This record gives sequence, C-alpha cells and structure tokens, in this order.
Amino acid sequence: MKPIILDVDTGIDDALAISYAVNSPEVELLGVTTCFGNVTVQEATRNTLLVLEHLDSSVPVIPGASKPLFVSRVKASATHIHGEDGIGNTLTDMSTREASKQYGPQFIIDQVRSKPHQVTIITVAAMTNLALAIMQAPDIVGLVDKVVVMGGAVTRAGNVTPHAEANIYADPEAADYVFASGIPITLVGLDVTMETLLPKKDVQVWRDKQTALSTLLADMTDFYIDAYEDFYPGIGGCGLHDPLAVGVAINPDFVKTKPLYVRVDLDGFHSLGRTVGDLRSKPANEPNMDVCLEVDAERFLEHFLSKVV
Repeated sequence: MKPIILDVDTGIDDALAISYAVNSPEVELLGVTTCFGNVTVQEATRNTLLVLEHLDSSVPVIPGASKPLFVSRVKASATHIHGEDGIGNTLTDMSTREASKQYGPQFIIDQVRSKPHQVTIITVAAMTNLALAIMQAPDIVGLVDKVVVMGGAVTRAGNVTPHAEANIYADPEAADYVFASGIPITLVGLDVTMETLLPKKDVQVWRDKQTALSTLLADMTDFYIDAYEDFYPGIGGCGLHDPLAVGVAINPDFVKTKPLYVRVDLDGFHSLGRTVGDLRSKPANEPNMDVCLEVDAERFLEHFLSKVV
C-alpha cells in the first residue's frame, strides 16, 4: 500500500476524496490535515471528523493553517457551491471524535521523515500547510515520494476568477513557494478535473444503498450538482476535482501528463493566482512539475464509483 497524507479544506468534493481514499486498498491514509479554503480550518476539521466517523475510520485529523502564508487576503467561503456548513447543508450532528493536538505542517514533516521516499502528499486545498512544512524542514523536499496537487488551470479558464482556480487563489504565495521549492509535483488542475463529471443517476445508486454514509454523500453531492447546474446550465453533473487527485495518486495512468515549468501570478490585478505554464517549444526554464492535460474520465469514474461508498 502507498502511504499518503491528504490535505483538505473539507467541502463536498473533499468529503468524496476522503471516502475514496479510505475505501481504496491501494493506499494507506496516514492522516488528514486540514486547512482554510472552502470553509474555515475549524469547519474543515469538523467536517472531516464527521465524514471519517461515517466511514468508521480512526485515521487522525490534524488541524493546520487558518490563514494565508503572507498576505491577509482571504478568499470568501464557497457557500454557494458547498453550502453554509461546507457539506451541502447536511450537518445535523457533530462527530464524537476529536482532532489531534498536533499541528498539520509538523505532522507532514514527521511522517515524511519517518518514511523517506515513500509518502505521497495529496493537497486538495490551499497549499499553506505544505509551504509551512517546507519552510520549517527543507529536507522533506528530497524525502517525499511525490506531491499530487489539485489546483490550477494551465490551459483553461479559472473557476473563482477568469484566470484563477480556487485552491491556488486561496493562497497564491504558498502555491508559488511550493512550486519553486523543487519538490516533485503532479498538477491535477481544471484542465482535467472538469472532464470528470459525476451525474445524478450515479448519486441515486448511493441513495438506494440506504446506509448512513451513502445517504450523507448522496445528500451533499445532490447539493453540489445543483450548484453546478446554476453555474453551468446543462452540464449534467459535478466535477470530481479532489477525488481525481486521489485517483492519480492511486493510478497515474488515469491521466496523461506533460513536464512544464509553472509558476503562480502574484502581481496581476486581474490574473492574481493564475497558474502560468511555459508552453513554448523551447521554454526558458526546466520543467518543475508534471501537468495533467488529458484524463481517461470513464476509467477513473468507474474506479471511483467502485470504492467511494
């Protein structure tokens, strides 16, 4: 089994990613670190604990960053996409589990150092926790197996601004710091995640199972699909952004990648948070990551649906 750390800001697709990871025998989930983003870090921690309780999982939840790395700019909570509680307004009970007293970035450092060249870090939130970990312990750059990042949009429009994807926009300075650190990255951006649409008919299959987990995931995902329909009339489903990052960690063959040099625009008034890839035939810099540009959506969706509930 591949040891992984999942770094989340638990909204709806994060919840699906957590369930996917816990139920996939190909990976060993060492812990879930939480961050601000879709919701506050406290809400992300609460939501993560609730999902893991429904999964009967004892995986530790470790709270992390509550604000961006350098700049006090904070992206608005995504209540229009994820609901007031972050999980489709499904929150009725609090988890009986408690979060770890450890700090998310320190957990990342400790796990990577204890399992050199083995751990995959999957970030599906602002990249603040990973940036803080690298700042404190630069040696982990050479000790991780790889980092799979759900974030960015190298070849298509953003989803929170015309140019920026939400996770990068939440803390562009942290993302750019990680991108420049030399840590091995696979970027799973909107370039591919918007091709992985989950239709309502598949969510109904979950509902028909009538378990606590399947009902919770069905309720929140129906909310998510309805929000997508408001933004993209006729789209017929929701993008499986965060689950695809987990899928790529499990099976890199779900996607086709291209080595590119990518940095984050930190200065543009209209393009702050844009992931800018050097697509020229003779780029000026050596590639710093593998960017996913194609996805076998059918194969991925089949695997995801076979595991998630």
